[in-house]
Order: sequence, then structure tokens, then C-alpha cells
Amino acid sequence: MVQSFTTTSSTTDSSQKVSKVEGIKERSNYLREPLASELLEDTTHFSHDAYQILKFHGSYQQDNRENRVKGQEKDYQMMLRTRSPGGFIPPQLYLTLERLSENYGNHTLRVTTRQGFQMHGILKKNLKTAIQEIVNNMGSTLGACGDINRNVMAPPAPFTNRVDYDCVRRYANDIADLLTPQSGAYYEIWLDGEKAISGEENPEVKEARQRNGNGTIFHDSPDPIYGTLFLPRKFKIAITVPGDNSVDIYSQDLGLIVILNEAGQLEGFNVLAGGGLGRTHNKEETFPRLADPIGFVRKDDIYDAVKAIVATQRDYGNRVERRLSRMKYLIEDWGVEKFRETVEGYLGKKFEPFRPLPEFKYLDFLGWHDQGDGKLFYGISVENGRIHDRGSLQLKTALRRIVEAFNLPMLLTPHQNVLLYDIAPAQQREIEQILQECGIKRETDIDPLVRYSMACPALPTCGLAIAEAERGIPGVLARIRALLNQVGLPEEHFVVRMTGCPNGCARPYLAELGFVGRSPDSYQIWLGGDPNQTRLAQTYIESLAIENLEATLEPLFVYFKQEQLHRVEPESFGDFCHRVGFEALRRFAATYSATPNASIQEMVNQFSSPVNSENVTTSGAEPIAAATSSESSVSVTSGSDSPTGATPAADSGVPPTPPTPPSGGGGGGDDSEGEDASGSSRPPRRRINVSNEIYLQLKTEAERQGKPMSQLAGDAIDAFLKSLTEQA
Repeated sequence: MVQSFTTTSSTTDSSQKVSKVEGIKERSNYLREPLASELLEDTTHFSHDAYQILKFHGSYQQDNRENRVKGQEKDYQMMLRTRSPGGFIPPQLYLTLERLSENYGNHTLRVTTRQGFQMHGILKKNLKTAIQEIVNNMGSTLGACGDINRNVMAPPAPFTNRVDYDCVRRYANDIADLLTPQSGAYYEIWLDGEKAISGEENPEVKEARQRNGNGTIFHDSPDPIYGTLFLPRKFKIAITVPGDNSVDIYSQDLGLIVILNEAGQLEGFNVLAGGGLGRTHNKEETFPRLADPIGFVRKDDIYDAVKAIVATQRDYGNRVERRLSRMKYLIEDWGVEKFRETVEGYLGKKFEPFRPLPEFKYLDFLGWHDQGDGKLFYGISVENGRIHDRGSLQLKTALRRIVEAFNLPMLLTPHQNVLLYDIAPAQQREIEQILQECGIKRETDIDPLVRYSMACPALPTCGLAIAEAERGIPGVLARIRALLNQVGLPEEHFVVRMTGCPNGCARPYLAELGFVGRSPDSYQIWLGGDPNQTRLAQTYIESLAIENLEATLEPLFVYFKQEQLHRVEPESFGDFCHRVGFEALRRFAATYSATPNASIQEMVNQFSSPVNSENVTTSGAEPIAAATSSESSVSVTSGSDSPTGATPAADSGVPPTPPTPPSGGGGGGDDSEGEDASGSSRPPRRRINVSNEIYLQLKTEAERQGKPMSQLAGDAIDAFLKSLTEQA
């Protein structure tokens, strides 16, 4: 049966040929061939066509580029990924995966950014055994990859006394079942036709899968929702509760937000659609995009609404140009109104208005928490999701010992961490002892730069990677931390994400500082996302050689620090970049230059000090004082009180004009005197260091009285000295 479909008008027309992958899917006999035949062959790898079908079964064919030898075959190996709705991993499945990684993999496990596990390094000859053991131990890999709905995400917190969190867990599992391929090919190939049942499917899901909503299904098809062509490209769904953005809800093709009524019962779901982060360098028609509000759906209609949205993408998504096949491009091309109307045609009813929501916050649930039934859960930070034993860090050993000893289930988080739950209070001390013995840090002992960072695996196994990510980000974070310390921001942290290519698996386009691989040792730099991942970052630098990291970030951090000294409320680095704008950032960076042989802190002092009257602003703002973590500086001049180098009003978006360094190349010491760049003399500048508390009190009082801080400081010092004279 050949299915008809429509492509988006802005990129294709009906006369264009579909991509080769579409033909491979159609000829596959519902995901069987040529995979099934080639699995029986004594070869090290699959053909291109078989590999395209292999993805639907949860595996990517890779080769370790660092093991390539000229003139010899590639070092082929398979990456195997679990489908784990909401991140649920029962204890026997975890122990099975851990054992498989030792027997057939590269001795590590990796938590993915979609709450599954990945194993790397599996040879083709061991792939069937590995999948069999996963399925026979309450797991699955079906639909973890391919042109299909991927793993359905949900907040990982296992609260038992929260109706909303219970709803997201149940519906994540049910919607994953609803959109699972139904032909039986998976069980025929990997389990010789024996379908293992890990849990009884919700009868409502079975009924909804066969219910026709004005064209949502193919009658008499082994796969009623997907048909022979499946989807044009991968499809991602997340479900969350209002306020919890642990799932990066705006990055999803389809986002569902649980809405409870006043009695605390499930009423329905807010629906978001059209998110997606993958893009291609030098292809401006590709771009990251946040999901749009579509409307509200009653709980009884949610399965039909999901089918209607999937059917819209299935029938109208671009099947000619794969890089434009995600649903975000369909919505961008059509607009939200046309998309909504088309979905309503499949659904048979209209969406209700989108319900108001509280502000979303990012949550990672690390550390100890009460889960609501007298038991506890504990979140463990897993740097870049890699579970292994390396030196003093024995994370793999720790998790095995804990799961074996207490038979604990776990939940994987969208931030690549692990939550152990159903912990009896009496077990807490022993678990802490195991973690301590294995070198696992408490969440409070982890540098927040590391805690909130993410990176994809990238080199050497990912075939798309063009730069380092997982192996590169630890060094980059260490350099950023050193730089923050040098400029006097030792407590500062923000969201950093790094990927080895522009496909964005670690979601760098939502980070405050994103690194996107451009070429070996070179990255595109994205700035301006917010700490809660609700705003897209933007491209700041097209290609940055990583060796120039400090020179590029130093002026941004200095500018950021100056701005914060004049704000009552603290501001994140990403919010700062978004507020002042990239033109201001670039203008500041272009005029910023560190004085030779001067420390970065001295440069902050220099940019914070009055140098000449030509740079006086008209805003009435004070000179920017260079602050360390414990003290601030108030500039006192003799003969003039003109503020220079001051920041404009907080919302102006205009950076301060950096003063020209004094002649002679010195940084200008606390008691130095000199001339400005034009050679004219200026009043001597002297510094008095005060505590941050006194500095902020002085700043507040100066704003209240409408006077310069230096005037108030001078008056106070004068009064103090007069009192000493009177006492004498």
C-alpha cells in the first residue's frame, strides 16, 4: 500500500521526489527488512538500508574513529538505547544493563537527556543477545530512535502525595504505549516472535489506538497510526506539571502540562507544539524553535488530541528534505492558527483556551527528599550522564551495591542524573556510607557550573560529531571557573551546555552559555538563554577557537560584574546578555583591553574608576566599583566628583563606555596620579575598600538622597575626622 501525504508549501511541492529514507521505510515490511536478513549474516556491520531500520529498534550503528586504521575496515560498534517513559528503571533492569555493559559494551552506561540509558561498544554479533536480555528484564529499546515518537519525558520526582506528579507518570507511560509501533517486527527479530509483557497496557490506550478521528488511523494496517511510512522525522513528547521545567518543555514537538481543578483532580492538559532544537551549520532555513501554546484539552480527549497532532505531522510534514522534516518547520510555515485548525479537523472538536500558568523553574531534585509516604528519594549528580568507575570516583560500583542491597528502583532525569527512590529512612545512613566510600560528592559540594551543565557524547563514537563535547566540557568549565574567580565572581554560576555538532542533543540553544561544535577545537557560541530554559539563546560568535576562550569571555564577565553592582535584584548571566543585547556586548568587548602585566581584577578596577571628565555620563549613575567576594571599592577624588565609566539605566541596553587606560600602560594603582589619554591633567584618584554590606547601604542612601556615593562617603569621612579633632 502506498500512502499519500502532503509536504509543506514553502519547501517542497507534489512533483518533488521524497527522500531515499522514505522508500526504505516503505519497503521495510513494517520495520523488518533488510534488518532481519542482515542480522543473520556473519558481518561486522549493517548496510545503509538496514541501519536506517535498525534505528527504529533502538540502536545506532557507529564506529570508533580513534581506532580507525588506514586500509582496514572501520571499528564498527552499536549504541543501544532504552525506551524508558518518565525515566523509570526497575532494579532488575538496571542490574541487567550494568552487566551487559561489562560483558558486551565499553564498561560504562550513559544517562541520556531524554531519560533513557545508552550502552556503547556493542558488536553486531552480540546485539540480539543484549536486546533479548533487556526485554526479558522489564525493559525495551523499541522506538528509542528512528522516525517515530521517542521516549516520553516527565519530571522524575517520585512524589506519592502529589496528584499532578502521579498524573504525569501515568500519562507518560500511556502515551508512550499509544505511539509504540504495533506490527510485531521488534519481537519477531529480537525475541523470535515471543512478545514479552512487562506490564498490562491500559485498556483506554488500546481503544484509543483503533479509534478513527477523521483520518487519524489507517484501517486494517498493522500499524494503524504510523502506516508504512511512519513519521517524516523523529517526534518528541514531554509531560510536566505547572512550574516544573525539569523536562525543557518548550524544546519538544509536543508538550503537555497537567491542569488540575479546584478539587485537586485532573481536568485536562495545556498543549504546546512546535519545539525543536536541531539545525545545520550554514543552512539558515534550519533553526532552533520554542513550542507555541495551542490550547487546552479535556482529559477524556487527550489520546485523540495526541493522535490528531501526530497525524497532522505524518500527513503534512516534509518528506523531501529531511533537515526540514521536524514539525517545528510545519508550524513555522503554516502559522499556529492554520496548524490548530488542521489538528481540530482530525480531532473533531476545537481546543479550549490555553489555561494560565505560573512561571516555570528548572528543578534537578538532587539530594535527599521526602517522597510523601514516609520513604525518601535521593538524587545523585552524574557528570555528563556517564556512569563508570574512574580512579577515586566509583559511581558504577556504588549504584550496583545500592541496588543489589536494597532492591531500589531508579528514575533517570532529563539532566542526565539518577534518582534512587522508595528508600526506607533506616537505609539512609548505609546508602550515604556507600556513596562516601565510592567518592560520590554531595550535591552541595559540586561546583554549580558542573551541576547545571550538560554535554552530548560526541567524539569519538558519534558519526555526526565534529568537535569534542563530553570529553571537552570538564576542561572548559574549569577554565570558566578560574576566569570567574579572577574577575571577582567566585560564587557566580550559570547554565553551560556543549554539543559536538549543531543537532543540539544536549539542548545548548536553551543554555545561558552554549557551545556548538563548528570544527575540531572550534565552537559556535550561543548566549542569552535563561536559567529555567524558557528562552532561546542566540548566536554570539560563529566560530571560536577554544584556545581563545578566556580572551572572549573576560570582557563579558567584567561587563556583567559592573552591571550587577548597580542592581538591587540579582540577575543571571543569561538574563544580563539578553537584556543589554549583543550589540552592547560586542561594543564593550571591542573597547576592552587588559593592561599588560595587570591582573584581571586590576582591569575591573580600571574600568570602574574615573579617568577623565570627557566620559561623564548624564544619567547620574555612580562610578562602577570593583568588588571582590568580601569587599567593594569607593572611589574618592580630590578636586572633582565627576562619575565616569558608569553604566546607564538598567533597562537601557547600552554598555558603559570603557575609559582609555592612563598613559604608561599601568593599571592605575590605588594612590597613583597621572594624565588621561589626551595628556591633560586630572585630579588624583584614591580608593577606600569597604565591605559589601557597607557599600550597598551607601549606594541605597545615595539613591535616596539623589547624591553621588563619593559625596556621601566624603561627607561621612570629613565628619568622622572632625569628631576626632574635637575629641582631641
